[in-house]
Amino acid sequence: MQPEDSPALRALYASFEAEHLIPLWTQIDDLMPVHPRPKAVPHVWKWSHLLPLAERSGALVPVGRGGERRAIGLANPGLGGRPYVSPTLWAAIQYLGPRETAPEHRHSQNAFRFVVEGEGVWTVVNGDPVRMSRGDFLLTPGWNFHGHHNTSDKPMAWIDGLDIPFSYQNDVGFFEFGSDRVTDYATPALSRGERLWCHPGLRPLSGLENTVSSPIGAYRWEHTDRALASQLALEDEGFPATAAPGHAAIRYVNPTTGGDVMPTIRAEFHRLRPGSATPQRREVGSSVFQVFEGRGGVVLGGTEHRLEKGDMFVVPSWVPWSLWAEQAFDLFRFSDAPIMERLHFARSHIGADTP
Repeated sequence: MQPEDSPALRALYASFEAEHLIPLWTQIDDLMPVHPRPKAVPHVWKWSHLLPLAERSGALVPVGRGGERRAIGLANPGLGGRPYVSPTLWAAIQYLGPRETAPEHRHSQNAFRFVVEGEGVWTVVNGDPVRMSRGDFLLTPGWNFHGHHNTSDKPMAWIDGLDIPFSYQNDVGFFEFGSDRVTDYATPALSRGERLWCHPGLRPLSGLENTVSSPIGAYRWEHTDRALASQLALEDEGFPATAAPGHAAIRYVNPTTGGDVMPTIRAEFHRLRPGSATPQRREVGSSVFQVFEGRGGVVLGGTEHRLEKGDMFVVPSWVPWSLWAEQAFDLFRFSDAPIMERLHFARSHIGADTP
């Protein structure tokens, strides 16, 4: 029901433009589609390509004031060259050379690290040295000073996840430089936060107030692995313990609330038995996965991609996806689900039919 073209109508539109006005009736298909039509597109990044590029960057690009970090952002091909993996999330591979130190800074944006391989690096968060090792999920909530130092003679790479695009779009970001080094070069096996908080079912009386983000600096692989293995063992015994048949999964949580580890980012870990698959799913909001171990694939927007260790992929809003496992298949996942749920935009659909 668009109006007929006429000199008067064109004059009206010219007057709108002069006053920086745009009528809804010419824009409604773009502004209010019948379902999400994301500009971000599904995409897969191969670890076999990412890691050599990070290694080349290590030889050519210094770490220090100015660039701050040797981090290479995954740029979604649908977002016009922005260094964003989705409209709300940033994902990057970060590389620290032997004996290098990344100086301390802090920012409003929430951040985490996930280690697919390697050891020998400590991240120091608000003065607390936190060991980084294979399979560990490590937090740097917003406005915490943090830096990294490599104590070994080998380089190390990991992935970073942040809410940079969400923060940028909403003009909420602050940034502040800290020490040119790190405030504590100790290398403890466990951080102070872990020693205080990481005892199953036990909460220190010194920490009875709920916190916005989790006080745990590192969620260790041995605990994640044991939890997933126990779910599958219970399934073998006939008990309901898995997310779906052959599909074990955990969510990392804030022990003070039982909710997500940070207010804008959800993190999970998934394990599929060989030969198993997940049903097709659509969700409002975006997710990023990294293969931790094994072989399998993802059907992403109707296209199948084979995956192996280290590979990463993004699932934009309302794009259908499903996983399948050739071998035992372990995947780390993070998403913007806390934002979508808190704003009551969350919606999901399981099955092949479009809702």
